[in-house]
Amino acid sequence: MRQVLLLVALSLWAAGAGLSLVWSTRRRWSRRAAYGAAAAASALVAVAGALCVSGSALTLNLGHLLDFGQTTLRLDQSAGLFLTLTGSLGVIISLALVNWSAPPGTAGDRAIAPGYMLLLASVTVTVAAADAFTFLFAWEALTVSFYVLSAATRRRRDQPTDAWVTAALGQAGGAALLVALLLLAGAAHSFGFAAWAGLPAGGLHDTAYALVVFGFGTKVGLTPFQVWMPRGYPAAPGPVRAAMAGLAVNAGFYGLWRFLAILGRPPEWLAAVVLVLGGLTALLGIAFAAVQADINRVIAYSSAENGGIIMVGFGLALAGAYVGNSSLVAVGLLAGSLQVLAHAVAKTGLFLGAANFEAGAGHADLGRLSGLARSQPWSSTSFAASALTLAGLPPTIGFVSEWFIFEALMQQFRLHPLTLRLATAGAGALIALTAGVAALTFVRLLGFTVLGRPAAGLGPQSTGERGALAKAALGAVAVSCFGLAAVAPWVVRYIARGLGPDVARSVTLGALKSPWVLQPVFAHFSALSTSWLFIVMPLGLLAVTLATVLASRGRFLSVRRVPVWRSATPGVHGEDSYNAFAYANPVRHVLANILGTQKEVAVVAADPPGPGDVSSAPPAQAEGPSQAEPTEEPHHAHVVFKATVAEPVESYFYRPAIAVYLAAVGAAKRLQSGRLEAYVGYMLLALIAVLIVAASMP
Repeated sequence: MRQVLLLVALSLWAAGAGLSLVWSTRRRWSRRAAYGAAAAASALVAVAGALCVSGSALTLNLGHLLDFGQTTLRLDQSAGLFLTLTGSLGVIISLALVNWSAPPGTAGDRAIAPGYMLLLASVTVTVAAADAFTFLFAWEALTVSFYVLSAATRRRRDQPTDAWVTAALGQAGGAALLVALLLLAGAAHSFGFAAWAGLPAGGLHDTAYALVVFGFGTKVGLTPFQVWMPRGYPAAPGPVRAAMAGLAVNAGFYGLWRFLAILGRPPEWLAAVVLVLGGLTALLGIAFAAVQADINRVIAYSSAENGGIIMVGFGLALAGAYVGNSSLVAVGLLAGSLQVLAHAVAKTGLFLGAANFEAGAGHADLGRLSGLARSQPWSSTSFAASALTLAGLPPTIGFVSEWFIFEALMQQFRLHPLTLRLATAGAGALIALTAGVAALTFVRLLGFTVLGRPAAGLGPQSTGERGALAKAALGAVAVSCFGLAAVAPWVVRYIARGLGPDVARSVTLGALKSPWVLQPVFAHFSALSTSWLFIVMPLGLLAVTLATVLASRGRFLSVRRVPVWRSATPGVHGEDSYNAFAYANPVRHVLANILGTQKEVAVVAADPPGPGDVSSAPPAQAEGPSQAEPTEEPHHAHVVFKATVAEPVESYFYRPAIAVYLAAVGAAKRLQSGRLEAYVGYMLLALIAVLIVAASMP
């Protein structure tokens, strides 16, 4: 049954891509039908995933389908867990695309629908693959889909560069995975994943382990590979960004989970590196998200932040595997899986809402988006629920997942090696700082975009939230942000079954102190009751409100009108003087060493400052004219404060590396003398070097 559902889903995605290519994008019905087929196929994948989680493992041998050895798929609990998430999000995003693609020119580019179908199919095959070649084939197809989607529209001058950066880092990760899988296949004399589980520890095992983390780390945005996210995500059109950030990136996390079960005990240094890099990635991601002016770049940088938090959970699981503590493995993977779920749902909601905001306003400038709750209530509700989730505030699933992350990190005293203890403590400190900055970031995002007074010049409501299908997609995201937290114990039970290939289900279910009370796997440590979040706390709030109303004799509900506070700084221009740029200034100042903040103060005698500038002094009148000169009209000047930030990874890692590469290329060009005998000599020297190396090998 499961294999039939997957086969039908792949056929529907192929039909949707073909429909879009053959009938072109000028026909409205073909665009809607293509994404409708994608929604139906995604629903089948979700059902197949649920069957995998609830049933036993199933291996499918497809023969020589890909013309390279045996093509095999394995539908077990781990694959089912991620197939469920992939299919569920695919339904939501596809329904949103049905309405988004209705107007001509919105999402009607010929390459977008096929690229989207390729993304869904490649993620599904990646999750189900059970041999090296099938896995690499699907992984490279996913990289191709990212390039197609980020380069399809070409509406910005720098979009081709962004697409190439996305593809280049994807290829770097794919190359690392290729080398790792070839090493493992050579040692086991088999391309099947099942044959790699018994490989002994040693240099080859540790090298392959590191390459696997490197390869999947590029996809999930682990430092220093996160630079493609703020480039690739905004380059994609509309709701397709949600598919890239909320759905496709989960293939990287699945790969890490899968290979932990295959390779087993990692080297100590690798667990420490993952913990530290995960914490640094989270802090860098949220720090740069806090100061961005483009709403899509804010969301993209927050993807790097969440990827770092998830990698910290995975790093703790690696540490537990190293010391042989299955409970630490369980709490690390459970915390990471809950964060994967929270990030996937919330990131989908943020990008869906932002796509509709951008379509309605005609721009994505955070400084000019305000009060959209009135014109786009469905998008704003989904956006607000998602922002609260990623801020880790109760009663959302983001609060539950981050609670598990912190509780998992508090288990560092159970690790005996000092290196792992220090790495876990450092990661905990970085994640704590990240959580504080995240609250500021998403309050800024929510307060200036959804709430407040509507900004002047906003366009009409986006068609992306009109229609029953679009409203159903946006409503499903908003409900999921809170509903998943309400049924968190059931979610934990489902994840525990999905983690069965990695750690025993009974160990993971130690997270249930009682049917409705959670604990971090270890008993007598701490507890979280979702019933308190959704029943007792609201009832307590209601009781306090009623008591306040009665004590005030109804005056508590009276409306009091006061002048709007417009910042305490005199001379600030604009109706909403305290804007998004000013809100982020404390972050620019406090985290200046991380952000590379550069400040500039200038006196300008011109028009009032734009939305990205903050005036720091009142207008000053110029000196009066002298008696000997003709009289001139006085003019006003204002002091403008500007601040810019610089990506440290790009500045101190990629740019020097690119400079060295270009210098090497320039030196190599000198070898092109144009003489045939010189080129033959180069080939002879290379052949001699290869023979010497081959002869020296045992």
